[in-house]
Amino acid sequence: MSISGRLREDLNASLKSGAKERAGAIRLLLSELHNKEKDKQAKGEKPVLSEEEEIAVLKRETKKRKEAIELFRKGNREDLAKKDEAELKVIGEYLPPEIDPKEIKAVVDRLFAAGHKEFNALMRETMKEFKGRADGREVSEIVKEALK
Repeated sequence: MSISGRLREDLNASLKSGAKERAGAIRLLLSELHNKEKDKQAKGEKPVLSEEEEIAVLKRETKKRKEAIELFRKGNREDLAKKDEAELKVIGEYLPPEIDPKEIKAVVDRLFAAGHKEFNALMRETMKEFKGRADGREVSEIVKEALK
């Protein structure tokens, strides 16, 4: 089942159980996925998202929440930070598990040995290998370490 299908089912379950905050977070995710479908349709493509595209939307929302939490904490708005943390937890339920840094390092080392000696090429090939399942910052740090 697609991520959007799971989200719709979980939205109905959340509404029935009275979990308003969870339902709100799921609605937000469904809205973002729908917006991405509309963007594809506007470009003349089929308005159906692949699993990679759905994951990319969820990762973008995760990144937004993490940045917002950091800013809210700097501004002493713990109430808003907690709200975004709750949304972040819901989003995390629909993302595949993060890739182990050791696994990323093994791929980077293999690609480095295969002749990818510059940062951009190594990043590009590593991210292709994981198809959006790895965090770009983490991959970047591992690549920088490998190039030293």
